[in-house]
Amino acid sequence: MGLFTKFIAKLKGVSDFSTADWKELEEELLLSDLGPTLTKDFLEQARHVKSENAQDALTEILSANLSKKNRLPILGNPTTVVMVVGVNGTGKTTSVAKLAASLKKDGHSVVMAAGDTFRAAAVEQLQTWGTRLGVQVVSGKANGDPASVAFDAARIAQELAAEFLIIDTAGRLHNKNDLMAELEKVKRVVEKVFPINEVLLVIDATTGQNGLQQAKIFTEAVQVTGVILSKTDGSARGGVALAIEKELDIPIKWLGSGEAEADFSAFDQENFIQGLLA
Repeated sequence: MGLFTKFIAKLKGVSDFSTADWKELEEELLLSDLGPTLTKDFLEQARHVKSENAQDALTEILSANLSKKNRLPILGNPTTVVMVVGVNGTGKTTSVAKLAASLKKDGHSVVMAAGDTFRAAAVEQLQTWGTRLGVQVVSGKANGDPASVAFDAARIAQELAAEFLIIDTAGRLHNKNDLMAELEKVKRVVEKVFPINEVLLVIDATTGQNGLQQAKIFTEAVQVTGVILSKTDGSARGGVALAIEKELDIPIKWLGSGEAEADFSAFDQENFIQGLLA
């Protein structure tokens, strides 16, 4: 069920909402993880939209609140370097692999770096994906230096003239400062070989407003260029994605659902909005 399905079903074809109707919409927006800031803005805009029905009004408002930044990949020459960041448990490593699969399907050559060295399962997971996809995975010693792995991967991508280098990164260290310092170090070391073109932040669609806080923290350390919204196949409504776009102006670039490599697609604004409404 979409975020606004119940509301539209009740008010479809009605142009004059009662106080109780607005209260119900406010509660639904808050429960859908839009957060107080976006909910307030949304309601203020909704009261001034002239439309024949609720669906047209909501479509217009949602479109206006999405980021206007480019959602296409930011390409480099000769190699596009993508850092994928996010806390553990969001589907970060799986998203790295699914992005690689999508790029390879389009005919691009790809190298993956298993930079989440503090989590052995992440390295093994990426190596398994690499074997399945026929994509080279560069890894190092368990609990080794993530920046060293990323640097080696950059060198190998350079030697192979790979079109894309995708770097998985650590999602958990002893504290926030350690994590952010590690990401800054990875970025600094890789840029001795190639500039970082994209920093994609993986946000779990089921996270709720905590996802917005994660986005704020990561943007303090690295310049996030886009969001991968994962686990969109669950019961999550994805409202946190709207909050991130509105408050931080970071565009959603990819959507991930299941575990298969095909469960990954570029963000489509029209389809996303209709999914919230339908």
